[in-house]
Amino acid sequence: RLKRTAPELLWPSASTAGAILARHGLVSVRKRARLRACGNGPWPQAEEPNAVWTGDHKGWFRTRDGWRCEPLTVMDASSRYLLALEATGSTADDEAWPVFERLFEEHGLPDRLRSDNGPPFASAGVTGLTPLSVRFIKLGITLERIAPGKPQQNGRHERFHLTMLPLAKTPEADRMAQSQAFEAFRRSYNEERPHEALAMDTPAQHYRASPRAMPATPPEPDYPAEAAVRSVRHNGEIRWNGGFIYVSKTLAGEAVAAAETEDGEWALSFHAHPLGILDTRRMKLVRRSAAPTRPLGAAADSTGGKL
Repeated sequence: RLKRTAPELLWPSASTAGAILARHGLVSVRKRARLRACGNGPWPQAEEPNAVWTGDHKGWFRTRDGWRCEPLTVMDASSRYLLALEATGSTADDEAWPVFERLFEEHGLPDRLRSDNGPPFASAGVTGLTPLSVRFIKLGITLERIAPGKPQQNGRHERFHLTMLPLAKTPEADRMAQSQAFEAFRRSYNEERPHEALAMDTPAQHYRASPRAMPATPPEPDYPAEAAVRSVRHNGEIRWNGGFIYVSKTLAGEAVAAAETEDGEWALSFHAHPLGILDTRRMKLVRRSAAPTRPLGAAADSTGGKL
């Protein structure tokens, strides 16, 4: 940071500066928490900016006038660039979407978005969909949800929340002041603070906008001709085999598609997002089985009389 501020001066190395501070008792040894292997599921690593964005709500606190603040944080996994640190008042979809809409317009779309299983990113139903996640799917963003109770699968984001903890411990007077403090912190974090994982560069030195621009209108799903396409009714059901199967009220009015797998099951999808398996015996949607299924585009030639 000093080198960037005054590059004409000959500064000591970081290790020398650390030794001087330690010799004068100005720093103490910090015990690093041992992180358990998270495996990162089957997810590919974020090799470049916008491959993966991570999102979460930091634990709430109250500003000095009593307003409840639920900070919404969004970060680029590769560059550690803090895209948003927003003073929202709840975890509701209608507060989160304007934040993401602005980010998509400013920075373009990420390929994938990783979150936990709580609102506004996920729900407790079989599909786990919320209005916010439906918007992401329609924009072609792949959802990555960490396993319940496994915050280490979003470890970088969790560690950032520890970095911003002092902001929550010293709240501002009201929502406007808190928003201003958050934005000042975000700019400092991105443009001034060196990051060890980035060879002491700043996140701003590594981040660049996505080439995937926010479309004016989300594209329609491109289902293969052989798929059985159904429109989700107002009550969240689809018509199937002479009866009805509940999918999700969140998808009311949307088109979903079923494709027969090699095992004779019917896999239901919304755009490219898998929703589950149609249990035709019990006439219900169930979570996807562990058995591999044929991709949607490779569905059977006929519907086998299931329509």
